[in-house]
Amino acid sequence: IDTWLSVLNSRNWPQSVPERIASVFTQEKFLKARSYSIDRSRLSHIISFFQLAIILTMLFAGGFDWIDKMAAAVWNHPIGHSIVFFGIIFFSADVLTIPFQWYSVFTIEQKYGFNKSTPAIFIGDKIKSWIMAAIFGGGIFWLLAEIYFSIPEYFWLLAWGVLTLFSLLMTMFYSNIIVPLFNKQTPLEEGELRTAIEKFAAKAGFKLKNIFVIDGSKRSTKANAYFTGFGPKKRIVLYDTLMDKLTTDEIVSVLAHEIGHNKHKHTIKNMFLSFATTLILFYLLGIFLESDTLAQALGGSKANFHLNVLAFGILYSPISLVLDLITNILSRKYEYKADTYTANHGLGNELISGLKKL
Repeated sequence: IDTWLSVLNSRNWPQSVPERIASVFTQEKFLKARSYSIDRSRLSHIISFFQLAIILTMLFAGGFDWIDKMAAAVWNHPIGHSIVFFGIIFFSADVLTIPFQWYSVFTIEQKYGFNKSTPAIFIGDKIKSWIMAAIFGGGIFWLLAEIYFSIPEYFWLLAWGVLTLFSLLMTMFYSNIIVPLFNKQTPLEEGELRTAIEKFAAKAGFKLKNIFVIDGSKRSTKANAYFTGFGPKKRIVLYDTLMDKLTTDEIVSVLAHEIGHNKHKHTIKNMFLSFATTLILFYLLGIFLESDTLAQALGGSKANFHLNVLAFGILYSPISLVLDLITNILSRKYEYKADTYTANHGLGNELISGLKKL
């Protein structure tokens, strides 16, 4: 379904520049943007079919059962067995898609003038991501498995509580702990831009002290900005590329849009919606973990924690697409409200011109 929707999007690009963006797009640049979108879409299709082929091969050839036996031989411990099982799968899956990731960065992104990354940065990022996945992913999985083997009847509720707490902590400390591993963040220097941001924040009644600039140009020419954290950990992060492309007023308008989300409590609403969805997800998982049939479909003989989790993940994929459609509808509604908030504060034209440039 994802592939079909992507094809429809590609086919419905207009042939000439729409009037509303003609002020920033030449016909040549517009066709180049269209070509970029098609190239990205084509690669996404190839990756999707490749991953599907791998999954089907593993299912029909008994590959998951083979990995299960290999994992048991490596670590003969109920939880260790599961960790090695998923470690082999996730590491192998990522290694198999590295050629596609490399092509995306050093061929497509390079072709259209976006890439600033180097092979050394690419490899370094990959190694760091594997280490983080082992530490955080392995640690969380071990804790969830301990809950399942110790208190199986309340696994779904306790597991949901653990992941909810982890999610909140990551939201608060992501920029402090994770981002510095990949990018350099420096406080925005005193000057016209910082003064304008602080002035608007004060006018909007938005308490803000932490404004940082991140070296996004280290990997790409694409521009971005985001809010993260809560309370005293709340911060604005500006990509250095954003500061190169937009005027001071346009940057303030983009940040006003984000403040609009905060004022309308969109972040909190999305968070609670995510928590509710995850609770339902874990409740269903708790039921599926008892199914011998699911484990047998992957080559096992009876219900098995890691085999059943994997089977549930495979079956959940089409359901997640429906949930994504609902989330997208809600997201559109929130985006329009944030735009309206910006316009009501006298920055509508600046937001229009800023978004066109982005």
